[in-house]
Amino acid sequence: FASGKIPAFESKDGFTLFEGSAIARYIASLSPNSGLLGTSPTDAALVDQWVSYIDSEVLSKGFSLYGLLHGQFPYNKPYETFLREKIHDGLTVLNTHLTHNTFFLRTNRISLADITAAAVSNVLFETFLGPDDRAKYPGIQRLLETVANQPKLKDVFGTIKYADAPLQYVPPKKEKPAAAATPAAPKVPKEKKPEKDDDDDEPLVPAEPKAKNPLDDLPKSAFNLEDWKRAYSNMDTRGPGGSLEWFYEKFDPEGFSIWRVDFKYNEELTQTFMSSNQIGGFFNRLEASKKYLFGSVGVLGEANNSRIAGAFILRGKDYKPVLDAAPDWESYEYKQIDLSNPEDKAFFEAALAWDLEIDGKKWADGKNFK
Repeated sequence: FASGKIPAFESKDGFTLFEGSAIARYIASLSPNSGLLGTSPTDAALVDQWVSYIDSEVLSKGFSLYGLLHGQFPYNKPYETFLREKIHDGLTVLNTHLTHNTFFLRTNRISLADITAAAVSNVLFETFLGPDDRAKYPGIQRLLETVANQPKLKDVFGTIKYADAPLQYVPPKKEKPAAAATPAAPKVPKEKKPEKDDDDDEPLVPAEPKAKNPLDDLPKSAFNLEDWKRAYSNMDTRGPGGSLEWFYEKFDPEGFSIWRVDFKYNEELTQTFMSSNQIGGFFNRLEASKKYLFGSVGVLGEANNSRIAGAFILRGKDYKPVLDAAPDWESYEYKQIDLSNPEDKAFFEAALAWDLEIDGKKWADGKNFK
């Protein structure tokens, strides 16, 4: 199998497939009278539409949320909020359709789209969505219970288990390292010092002192950037008690400044995941400025119609000493944000909350530098 991943399928005659949706569609097509793909090319297209939507807008976000909450990559509270909102948006679309329709097709028969929606919602209802969340999607819950109780599917779904509370991130406990026993150092016989060679009296060349960053000479600030990074990572961004509230209480505009960042060559952007990787590369090249910088930058829009924008909080009043650590820093435009300006403040807050929208382009993906 080319992907080297599961699920994978191999028929008796050696035909192979990978990707769950492709496998499911192929198996459904082997029994045209089952109605799993509907009864017409139009029905089949609608099934493909809904399965694709569920995979991209709900299931993929669920996988990311699962990995985040289980520590498969560094935890980030704004990213958790972003993923939960995206899952909610996807489920709302499905629920709206199912509020007016028994199934996804008007044939009033269970299709592959219904089975896919039921399987995905079964996982979500069992893990991420508590009673209050599930109450928002009565159409999906009805579909799940209808599909899961079909005689031919009951053994596959088993008993539906609903979560009493949504799955939450639990920071790992810090374990104290066990003190290792220090072995006794073996006695080393003293060596006789060689007599000094009068001919070898050239002075040693002192090591060149490490260049000091001029940012370290700035007056001490009461705003602790590392404390801010922790607050941002562990708090909701907006709302009472959120990280923005913390920021406004602590921020020192004399010792730090805030900058809007925009990529100069948005017309060259194609796939949003590639643009997100570009941001990640830019951040990697800024690693030398980590102690002076925090950033929240995202991709807005969709494939072949997107832009990169965001905000930086950095030490000092000038962005160049902090950002020129990255060779490609000049590929971006920078404009200082004035928090007393309502438009600037709204941009800053939206960039940090990952709900920034510019010219109709909504936040699709993002990364934080911290």
